[in-house]
Amino acid sequence: MLSAQEKRVMAPEEWEERWQQDRIGFHHPTVHKMLEAHVDKVVAGRTGVKFFFPLCGKAVGMKWLADSGHSVVGVEFSEKAIRQFFGESGMSYSEEPVPTIPGAKVFRNTEKTISLYRSDIYKFSSSLEGQFGAIWDRGALVAINPKDRENYAALLVSLMAPDCRYLLDTLIYNPELYKGPPFFVPDEQLLSLYGSSCDVKLLEEEEALTERAKSWGLDYLTEKVHLLVLKDKAGLV
Repeated sequence: MLSAQEKRVMAPEEWEERWQQDRIGFHHPTVHKMLEAHVDKVVAGRTGVKFFFPLCGKAVGMKWLADSGHSVVGVEFSEKAIRQFFGESGMSYSEEPVPTIPGAKVFRNTEKTISLYRSDIYKFSSSLEGQFGAIWDRGALVAINPKDRENYAALLVSLMAPDCRYLLDTLIYNPELYKGPPFFVPDEQLLSLYGSSCDVKLLEEEEALTERAKSWGLDYLTEKVHLLVLKDKAGLV
């Protein structure tokens, strides 16, 4: 099944083009219901948790979490997406270069509760912002090129603090019918990517066949949300 998509490659510039042309059907205009439903399991009674949003776009969940007393760091290739996030959130912000990543910038709101890096995600590392207590991965693992998944998973694990709780959203469909993105990520690959370092627990799955997905030629689409914690660390309950 994976072979149908394994050679599919999208250059970062193609994602930028989608933002420039406002072809962003992947953007949710509200807080994603899976994040809202399971945020308590991620926060787990902690206060001031530092969240990481890979390939964050202009996700409104970032402001929602900051307003709840947490902090957020995101990485996004499209500068337009980052500027739109701050503009649509009504936040003033600063921008400055990232000395260790040529061409990258970091945008921060005045309160410094949200820091968004305009960068290639594979050039981001814990040397910039330390490790994180939580990760919300919706639209990231399913968006990166399938051939890059091992590098991506290794990066994400390297960003997990010992008590990190990683909420990961995946999509199941017939990849013979649609070339992606978003890409098909089967459960067995999820375990091969993360299972050696993390305990993986399925929290929820639901049928998610929208009209948009039907237009891709799909006959079913299942959305799954998993909770990952580092092995021998915090429990999953």
